Amino acid sequence: MQPVMTARELEAFLSREFPQVAGDFAVEEVQSNRARIRFRVADRHLRPGGTVSGPSIFALADVAMYLALLAMIGPEALAVTTNCAIDFMRKPAAEADLIAQARILKLGRVLAVGDVLVFSDGTETPVARASLTYSIPPRKAATA
Repeated sequence: MQPVMTARELEAFLSREFPQVAGDFAVEEVQSNRARIRFRVADRHLRPGGTVSGPSIFALADVAMYLALLAMIGPEALAVTTNCAIDFMRKPAAEADLIAQARILKLGRVLAVGDVLVFSDGTETPVARASLTYSIPPRKAATA
């Protein structure tokens, strides 16, 4: 199954539906069941100790999975997170953007399950890993 939304369409959707945070994210790539999202790290995302805050990393993981899902099912604003588990593995660099690589593992009629690896830009070792489940509203449900 090929994506039904492009990177530019996802960014336009994010700007329209979530203008308060849209500027923090850039959709770099969309493929079948995958998306690569850049989080533009700013001073407001930092915590004491010179690193990106956990809530900011969580937001990136959640948005990355959301956009990977929408790329596959279309612009469904009411798809919602039903579960997320995240492991913070390394201290990300405060001076670098974060990159999320989201992957949908199962796209069903009412649920989608996926994982997200988060990297400091320019590094090959993940700083965080998240597992997420999304609920898909029935009117836009995909087939398994």
